[in-house]
Amino acid sequence: MQAVFFRHIFCFIFSLLLSYKIIPMLIKAAFKFNILDAPNGELKKHANPVPYLGGFAIYISFIATLAIAYPFQNTALWLLLGSTFLLFVGFVDDLKVMTPGQKFFAQCLAVLCFLKGGCSLKTNFFVSYVRTFLSGFWMLSVINAFNLIDVMDGLSAIVSITVASSFLVVALLLEQYLVSLLLVAMLGGLCGFFWYNKPPARIYLGDAGSLFLGGFFAAIPLMIEWSRQSIDIYYTPVIILAIPLLELGFLVLIRSWLSIPFYYGSPHHFSIFLQKKRWNKWKILAFTFFMSTVFSTLALMHMYKFIDFYFLACSMCIMLSMWVYTVFYEQKSLKVRMQKLRE
Repeated sequence: MQAVFFRHIFCFIFSLLLSYKIIPMLIKAAFKFNILDAPNGELKKHANPVPYLGGFAIYISFIATLAIAYPFQNTALWLLLGSTFLLFVGFVDDLKVMTPGQKFFAQCLAVLCFLKGGCSLKTNFFVSYVRTFLSGFWMLSVINAFNLIDVMDGLSAIVSITVASSFLVVALLLEQYLVSLLLVAMLGGLCGFFWYNKPPARIYLGDAGSLFLGGFFAAIPLMIEWSRQSIDIYYTPVIILAIPLLELGFLVLIRSWLSIPFYYGSPHHFSIFLQKKRWNKWKILAFTFFMSTVFSTLALMHMYKFIDFYFLACSMCIMLSMWVYTVFYEQKSLKVRMQKLRE
């Protein structure tokens, strides 16, 4: 047990330091080869061009750490293959914008890698082809959710850190040490990246990084053997990943309501709504971190029977109401409508 503990500590520290050290080199390389996110006055309103390649920093620190400390197995290799494929698909999209159809096809190939590695629902409640379909749908949803949430300095990083920490707790409590090693290696790289990605950001994830993270966090819950402790609560990952999934769900609803194809870009992200309310970026990060932490805490407390299902359901309703009120409620517009009614 002591050896397991020290291996986890080593993985985190090594990945953190490597990520922290290589990012300045990647920033210089991005400027040299013009791999930059230029402002366009619409969604991209930063003052100066910002380097991409943040995703490569996390990837390099993650892979290097695993190469030293991880006992590779078939499932992990397929996870790395699918995640690497998503990284390079995103990098191509960073350099030359791909069509939605091209990106979706590439994501499906990555999901196929995850499925071939055994990343699928571990339950007999559904027949095999239904399990495969649901697993694929889940992974495509999470991949795109992380791609969509990456629209503000530090946002995707802080969500990824809380999600990785939550799944790490699950894996450790279930004694899934091969999965927990993957998570600490990822967590270290994310923490090193956040130092440079915090507002004002010196480097961005790019589509390469957001797709890589989405693929990783889509596959991780399906690698955990939940049934080992007779835990059949398969909605726990959904609650842990509530923030990116809420972003995805509301964007699809809003764009559909406005007759915009859901796969087209639009400024209807929750972080942009909050910025329009004059929230600064640090306040948005604090709010996101708080909400994500509470969601995860509720999921873990229910998972280990500290709260029952009805308490969880009521708490989730409260949290969702808080999210909708905070993000979408416009006090000024309500006052205007009330004034018009009086007139």
